Amino acid sequence: MHAIPETLHEGMSVVDSAMHEIGTIETFRVTDEVPGQPEVDAAGVSPVFEEERETLAGILADVFRPDDQLPREMQEKALREGFVRLDADGLFAADRYIFPEQIDRVEGDRLVLAVRKEDLLKA
Repeated sequence: MHAIPETLHEGMSVVDSAMHEIGTIETFRVTDEVPGQPEVDAAGVSPVFEEERETLAGILADVFRPDDQLPREMQEKALREGFVRLDADGLFAADRYIFPEQIDRVEGDRLVLAVRKEDLLKA
């Protein structure tokens, strides 16, 4: 899959490629680009772009938590392509980021990944 599916919602169940339940969708952002035309911004697609459009730092601060371990390059990729933040199951489980290429499909009320939980970037 090359885009964040439009049918996602917060709280949706997430399973990995082995069909193990690994958590729920905490939040997600769609891409800020027009599909098939990455050089063109799709104004208004992502709510994060409605305020503080002047600085990348302002946009990153609105979307990502200060304690996230996500490198700046990955934050920029997430804003460009879209992402899902996984609220991982388990008391000490780290939340994870899911990118469009890691998504296989939406099946009913769950998001099915093309990778295992271990392959996801920790938040």
